[in-house]
This record gives sequence, C-alpha cells and structure tokens, in this order.
Amino acid sequence: MLRQISLALVGLVVGTILTIGGFWAYFAGNPTLNLAGFFYGVPLLLGGLALKASELTPVPFSEPTTPEVIALREKQATPTQTQLLKDVTRYRYGQEAHLDEALKRLGLAPTGEERPVLKELQEVVIDGAYALVLKFYSPLFPLEIWQEKQDKIATFFGPGLKAQVSQPVENQIDLALIVERV
Repeated sequence: MLRQISLALVGLVVGTILTIGGFWAYFAGNPTLNLAGFFYGVPLLLGGLALKASELTPVPFSEPTTPEVIALREKQATPTQTQLLKDVTRYRYGQEAHLDEALKRLGLAPTGEERPVLKELQEVVIDGAYALVLKFYSPLFPLEIWQEKQDKIATFFGPGLKAQVSQPVENQIDLALIVERV
C-alpha cells in the first residue's frame, strides 16, 4: 500500500501547507509558527520538487489479474518474478527507466536514452504455469534482436524461468517470464 504513494506528492503537499502556514504566521505576527513554516515547509517543498523531477511512476497492469492467477503466483512464482513485480509496481526515484540496469546488461540499452520502455505488465497462465509478461515499447530493437537474446534473458532473470518473446503489435515486444515446470 505505501509503495503506491508518491513521496514527491507527500513532500509537495506537506511542504506547501507548512510554507503557506509560515507566511500566514509571519503576517499574523506569530514568530513560532513562522519559523516552523520556513524551516520545515520550504525544505520539504524543495525536497518534494526534487523527488518529483526524478520520479518514475509504477507500471500499470494491462488487465486485472484474476484470482486464479494470483493463487498460481503464490504457489509457483520464483523470487525473481516476485521481486520484479514489486520493483516495477512502485514509485522509484533516481532511475531513468524501469529495468534500466537489466536492459543495459542484456545489451538492449547500449546508448542510454535509446532503450525499450516498460509500458505495461500482465500476469497470465501459460501451459499451466505462472507467467509474468512485461510489455515493452521497443521501436529501435526489433523482434529479431529480442529473439537472439531470449536465452540470455532467461539466464539473467534466474533459474527456474524460461523467456518467451513475441510481438503482438508493431513497436511492442512482450517478454513472458514463465515458470519452468519441474
């Protein structure tokens, strides 16, 4: 729940309230509230602005996850899938894009800005196994490049997973991380 709250927004709201309260106290002749407003409000406001400038919003789900898939996730999901799901569905600060470091290591972001962008997630069942589908906007990296790296992607995201790459529409790559059934 708390990971769905923007710290930048909290800082901006609280900082604005304290700063306005400080100005009001200044004109009302209340030095104690005046100091609190300026010494706490202005730094919180500036901190909120700084966080907002570096904020990376959570990735939305393309469709709601069914209770059956949630139950299968709890039984089968690997620690990597669980961590990946937690990381991309919360606010992040100081990163350029979701999974930017992973994309760099996989060779899918060699020039910095020219990288695939994670746009949506989906949790599904593929052949009776839990799968986390990452939907990337990838105009610069065609399906062939993703397919060449499919084995490397499966190895990168850890044991117990296989990767399946598809292109449902132009400029979109779906990367399914599927639990290998034992």
